[in-house]
Amino acid sequence: MPKVKKVVLAGLLLAILIVFERFISVETLLLRLSFAYVPCILIGTLLGPVWGAAIGVAGDLLGMLLMPKGPFFPGFTLNALLTGLVYGLFLYKTPSNKSYLIRLIISIFVVHIFIHLGLTTLWLSILYKKAFMVVIAGRIIANIVEIPIEIGSMFAIKIFLDKPVKKYLLEDSSGPWSDTEEDID
Repeated sequence: MPKVKKVVLAGLLLAILIVFERFISVETLLLRLSFAYVPCILIGTLLGPVWGAAIGVAGDLLGMLLMPKGPFFPGFTLNALLTGLVYGLFLYKTPSNKSYLIRLIISIFVVHIFIHLGLTTLWLSILYKKAFMVVIAGRIIANIVEIPIEIGSMFAIKIFLDKPVKKYLLEDSSGPWSDTEEDID
């Protein structure tokens, strides 16, 4: 993909990330439910781990500047960096729909277990001076509900975007969205 297309796509997905995370989300003191995972996963899939990490950090910092929803805490910026990095490492240049689905499941579990339940809970317990076990209790249920929703919706989005991505973003039919005989129909 040419650099101009990468920059334009990154900017578009960054804007969508900020809107989903800051404006279209349900948030309590210890929990946020949003569709911000969609642009995060798409960035990792289409642009790779470096772009995923950079856009994650940019989204967190710009979102804080535009619409802060609490005090700035650098741990959440680290989470955004790690989330983009994980999705990029697992999903970039995935050869088939079957391997994409397997990698998608693994990456979502890694993000939810280590970043959302681990690091985010740690940051919240430090920030709000609450016991880690108290904070994690409600977050476990939310993450159990979110995981299958994210897997199903992102795989459906990937299937839906296959043809437009190949037609408009890729120069040829190779890359992260290419079909092989292993595809799930």
